[in-house]
Amino acid sequence: MASDESAAAPISTESFRANRPEIVGPESPQKPFPIHLSGAVQHGFGRGGKDLGCPTANLPDESMTPMSSVTEAGVYYGYAQVSREKNGQVILPEEDGRVHPMVMSLGTNPFYKNKNMSAEIHIMHDFKADFYGHPMKAIVLGYIRPQLDYTSREALIEDIETDKRVALRSLARPAYAAYRADRFFDLNNMAS
Repeated sequence: MASDESAAAPISTESFRANRPEIVGPESPQKPFPIHLSGAVQHGFGRGGKDLGCPTANLPDESMTPMSSVTEAGVYYGYAQVSREKNGQVILPEEDGRVHPMVMSLGTNPFYKNKNMSAEIHIMHDFKADFYGHPMKAIVLGYIRPQLDYTSREALIEDIETDKRVALRSLARPAYAAYRADRFFDLNNMAS
């Protein structure tokens, strides 16, 4: 995705981080949400898991077209599912193929000085193996905060951890939790 952003992202400050809400969004998803995304997981920048302790699954740029209805770079939340199969073979264990909560960064990630827009999805589940090339589906249900720049990696990590907590609390509301069983996902992987 090409970047149309010319203005610099605001810097995250201590006061911003101290005043973050615990739950975001209305009691049920409102337009333009839900937004459905799908595509094969591809290699990203290789820094999410290694540098930030927050591994991400990246969809191809063309998979992000539905997000064009959302013009604001920032952090979003919803659910995602990685297919257990790749090239017709079951590779991942059953629990890895279930629908899990996710947070997604949409933007240029100014801390890393990216030039192009990207969408990086962090699925809140401890996967047993890598899943590059596996089909993935995601439903974006809401917006958490704008894209920010950071003065330190530690401040970025602190905000990422807060984003995950906010997403989990926001998704716990009944109208959001219902999307975990949305027909968009492969519900054959839902046995528990």
